[in-house]
Amino acid sequence: MKVSIITDTDASLPNDLASQYGIRQVPISVHFGEEAFDTGVDIDDAALFVRIDRENKLPTTAAPSPGKFAKAFQAAFDEDGADEVLCFTVSSAVSTTYNAAVMAATDLMADKKITVVDTNCLSIGQGFMVLAAAKTLAAGGSVDEAVAAAKDIGGRVHLYGALATLRYLAMSGRVGQLAAGMANLLNIKPILEMESGKLELLEKVRTRKKAWERVIELTKEKVGNGKIEQLAIVHVTAPEDAKEFERMLRAQVECPAEALYAELTPGLSVHTGAGLVGVSFVTSK
Repeated sequence: MKVSIITDTDASLPNDLASQYGIRQVPISVHFGEEAFDTGVDIDDAALFVRIDRENKLPTTAAPSPGKFAKAFQAAFDEDGADEVLCFTVSSAVSTTYNAAVMAATDLMADKKITVVDTNCLSIGQGFMVLAAAKTLAAGGSVDEAVAAAKDIGGRVHLYGALATLRYLAMSGRVGQLAAGMANLLNIKPILEMESGKLELLEKVRTRKKAWERVIELTKEKVGNGKIEQLAIVHVTAPEDAKEFERMLRAQVECPAEALYAELTPGLSVHTGAGLVGVSFVTSK
């Protein structure tokens, strides 16, 4: 029995890993006025911020439609030879993606065996869950075992990130222009944490170096006496900064030999702005 895995692009999964495990990613849409772009198809973080910086205006984002999910489900059955589909979506706390996937499965393709899971997670944390399910299936596990493996990872995955600027939050209206200008003048770098399926503002720290050091401190606190089983460095159009951050992290925290590099992707990065650098990791049991 062949089971195909489908997720959405908010999982921040690198394309090579998605291809390796045959994971289809349904794109989150980005809208500049009447123009719509699909994440991973005709827009990425780099192209997104070129346009945002040119127009000095943020686009809106939209969950995939039920029709897009149905199309991906059908492709899994027709092209991949799947007997069953297992779909993991970004947290329903931040998107209607889960509802769209459920509607596609129950209303548009009720004759097919499709399981939809709300990860209550986002970015590569969601990606780690999807990969856990894919590895379980590849090892001969059942759908139930794959879901359990994903949820186990979901209970142990964490994410912290340091914003580079408040400029983009000011564009969104979540921070006033005056407040953002003062914060930038004072070189304040907000730190975000993934909490209850959302990216929440945790602290405000002055200077990039101190913000990175604080992210590393938070990581050490979360790991405690355990260890990091899986590691990803997350960034938005800042690959060199991400490498520098990884060097700082490894100097202070025992890490796995390999780390994934994950771009946040436009469905999420539009809310954080360019320059974000952070870490996502799975702690030991």
